[in-house]
Amino acid sequence: MQATQLRKQIALLQNELVQCRRCSRLVKWREQVARDKVKRFEEEEYWGRPVPSFGDPNARLLIVGLAPAAHGGNRTGRIFTGDRSGDWLFRALYKTGFANQPASLHRDDGLRLQDCYITAACHCAPPENKPAREEMRNCRPFLLRELNLLQRVRVVVALGKIGFEAALAAFAEVYEKEYFPKPKFQHGVEFKLTDEVTLIGSFHPSQQNTFTGRLTEGMFDAIFRRAREFLSL
Repeated sequence: MQATQLRKQIALLQNELVQCRRCSRLVKWREQVARDKVKRFEEEEYWGRPVPSFGDPNARLLIVGLAPAAHGGNRTGRIFTGDRSGDWLFRALYKTGFANQPASLHRDDGLRLQDCYITAACHCAPPENKPAREEMRNCRPFLLRELNLLQRVRVVVALGKIGFEAALAAFAEVYEKEYFPKPKFQHGVEFKLTDEVTLIGSFHPSQQNTFTGRLTEGMFDAIFRRAREFLSL
């Protein structure tokens, strides 16, 4: 597929995604959060819709996250933007040459991803950061369609167990594969999804992990250095 056509197809898919209202619980929650703002963001206009994927359509690195944060992506309208998890992620991507700057504050801050594309298992902010299985099933067709479009992907970094399992299930369906035994999620685990695509698991850079020291910045940076090593082979 030509570059212009690919960008058009991805844009059409994201436009469809942001109109989605399949999950009544998530629709109610994301709109409530956008209406009843926290004090520190009370002057801002919240996005309050499904948060689209973001990045380079010709990317060889695909990142699969969990879901937008209520006052992060659900506020800013860009995935991993405006929250602590995003601070960690874009700093790591900048250090390894996948982003042009180390911070992501709002949709118009000039951030560009290079050879990298970010998506999620669920594109709406869920209560307590926990989407239900049915909600993730409802969102999965968007991920499947992205995989069919992103033909150059060679490394998938999955953030957290939910992102890891979503990536496994999506690749199994798209490539008609059965992974047995299925790899067990742990930080730094590597698994061949296809002859050409490697999955790397990482603890999610949530405050629950970073504040407790379960995930250090060195551990997280090493994941993306490893992804870069694969792409250099």
